[in-house]
Amino acid sequence: MKLLRYGPKGQEKPGLLDAEGKIRDLSKVVDDIAGDTLTEAGLAKLRAVDAATLPVVDGNPRIGPCVGRIGKMVCIGLNYADHAAESNLPVPTEPVIFNKWTSAICGPNDDVEIPRNSVKTDWEVELGVVIGKEAKYVDEANALDYVAGYCVINDVSEREWQLEHGTQ
Repeated sequence: MKLLRYGPKGQEKPGLLDAEGKIRDLSKVVDDIAGDTLTEAGLAKLRAVDAATLPVVDGNPRIGPCVGRIGKMVCIGLNYADHAAESNLPVPTEPVIFNKWTSAICGPNDDVEIPRNSVKTDWEVELGVVIGKEAKYVDEANALDYVAGYCVINDVSEREWQLEHGTQ
């Protein structure tokens, strides 16, 4: 099941991409791809919907961020040896954890705002993991029980500020 959000920035509606590549409107089924929709029960409700019964969205609407009402975005840095090597840094013994501002989240075709005076803007494609329920002190054996889905992330960083001015 491929879920998405479409429409003008800040006014996105929930949708799904059907087997024929058409966007179907989910707004009569759920209010957004967020919160309770991403729980096990919410996703089961969506799996039970016959996509062919949903209205087809006309035209070529803007695709928005895949999840709405995001509480936080937690990132793991230097998460593979090649990345540490290209950064001239040792492979960390513990995960390098940092956050991104949720205001930086945008749709896949939206413009990316580059910070004023940026000289070493860099980007990386990352795997995004969407957590579907509250998670605290989760052990590795149960970690996948909290995953609602996955998405592609275009992680943009200003490397001069990050690497030559101390840290994130």
